[in-house]
Amino acid sequence: MSETWDTVVPEAAPRHTTAEKFYIEQSDNDSVDVLVIDRVSTEMSLTVRSDVPMSAETMPICGVMGTIRLPAGMYLIVITKTMKVGDLLGHAVWKALNFDIISYKKTVLHLNEDQMQDNKTFVSMISSVLHMDGLYFASDYDLTHSLQRLANTSPDFQDMSLLERADQRFVWNGHLLREFMTQPELHRFVYPVVHVITINSCSINGKVFEWIIISRRSCFRAGVRYYVRGIDSEGHAANFVETEQIVQYNNYKASFVQTRGSIPFYWSQRPNLKYKPKPQISKVVNHLDGFQRHFDSQVVLYGKQVILNLINQKGSEKPLELAFDKMVTSSGNGMIKYIAFDFHKECSRMRWHRLQILLDSVSEIQDEFGYFLVDAEGTVLMNQEGTFRSNCMDCLDRTNVIQSLLARCALQSQLQKMGLLHLGQKIEDQTDFEKIYKNAWADNADACAKQYAGTGALKTDFTRTGKRTVWGAVMDGWNSAIRYYKNNFSDGFRQDSIDLFLGNYAVDEADWITPLQDPKDWKFLTLPIVMVVAFSMCIICLLMAGDTWTETLAYVLFWGTASALTGGLILFNGRDFVDAPKLVQKEKLD
Repeated sequence: MSETWDTVVPEAAPRHTTAEKFYIEQSDNDSVDVLVIDRVSTEMSLTVRSDVPMSAETMPICGVMGTIRLPAGMYLIVITKTMKVGDLLGHAVWKALNFDIISYKKTVLHLNEDQMQDNKTFVSMISSVLHMDGLYFASDYDLTHSLQRLANTSPDFQDMSLLERADQRFVWNGHLLREFMTQPELHRFVYPVVHVITINSCSINGKVFEWIIISRRSCFRAGVRYYVRGIDSEGHAANFVETEQIVQYNNYKASFVQTRGSIPFYWSQRPNLKYKPKPQISKVVNHLDGFQRHFDSQVVLYGKQVILNLINQKGSEKPLELAFDKMVTSSGNGMIKYIAFDFHKECSRMRWHRLQILLDSVSEIQDEFGYFLVDAEGTVLMNQEGTFRSNCMDCLDRTNVIQSLLARCALQSQLQKMGLLHLGQKIEDQTDFEKIYKNAWADNADACAKQYAGTGALKTDFTRTGKRTVWGAVMDGWNSAIRYYKNNFSDGFRQDSIDLFLGNYAVDEADWITPLQDPKDWKFLTLPIVMVVAFSMCIICLLMAGDTWTETLAYVLFWGTASALTGGLILFNGRDFVDAPKLVQKEKLD
């Protein structure tokens, strides 16, 4: 069982509100300290419980996400409902479900009509990110670091607050907590929030253990599928996710870490109404510089790197594969190994057994890399010496399939080492656990895909069942159609929402000029209307055909030609018709 829906945080803390101040108590009832936020000056300080006015309105909250500035002024964001998903090394882990976005100002009458509308839109943007599904936190455990990193830290690091020591790559409310960062005495009132965690209590051979997947999605170069590709100038890759698989049994702990991330050079693939826009590799930047920045940091953080590039080696994806291969060779970095595996070609016509070719080719490397293992006394028995970095175009569907198979290989060894599997036993023979394993990895794929592409992942029928099915292919077609619609007609809003939430776009109250007004040129309204009218007239002519087919055919040809020409013009000017981001001017990579 991965989630307990009937469990609510028992340590819910009171939030007291007056016209002038917010008072927030700690979830620890033994503490007398209370966080005070002045609603006029926005200053934060500490007081004691006895100073809270008796007249204050009181509401329970489960945690503070942080604060953000919008056109109407500052807003406080709090978690109002949570669900316990399990225990990680004895520490409760919670999923945030509901939130309140509370204005410091009591009214918005100081805004003009346009500003009021913008403020309403911004609040809805923040709300959309908060309800993206998959925000997790722990009040007394650092979820942002892997077990191996935590085991190799100093006592001083362990004494830091969760906020101070958190890996900022994975703290999704980092921008919201900027006001708290400068005041260490306030750190205990807030929690770093990460994506995505699954905790399962499992049993093999009558022995109960915890099996966990944590996919830490980076908030650097975060966004949606077609508007965030490649890397930025700092070497941060789009849709970068660190996935850690953890086993804990009888105080033994093991973990295996993998990463995924967009192809790490400068390329784009902007939506233009076509089903699959052509990728564009920038011709005006130094790719190798950004590439080296990316992998220099990866080597420092994770050790040796084996790149598993799963994209097609023909068609529109081929130039990306050739450039990636050339980049690795040009870098001359002995810590990086490049392996290209054309997933779609190898597995075409339902030949998914051919994935074993890739697994066999990296089996020795995986043995060399090992995994992290610590015994009941806390002695480190093994460290993971390197990491597989997988990618496809989106780093979602193909990537998740391969990561689940590599994780299975590591888990097989870990369970045997811990005595959970007897000699000769295989994970796939453990029916109950096998079902949990496959579904958890499929759920992990869905969680990552919904945040980046707007739908659940493709190919999860293989992850869930171990084989490709006709129904799975049908569902992939349905999800692909939904992705097409969202990527073209709603992803601009989603990208703006993420940029606002993460602080990539900052509101300036003093000098507010609305960026949300989007005047369209004549093509945006005129051409679709003409196309719809022409197509409708074509149908009407067919339905109301008279005795003279020659006349009817002439009308049909005329209106059909008008409809086709207009549709062609719309596709030719496709970028004018998609929902593009408005808040941040994206770099022009094409």
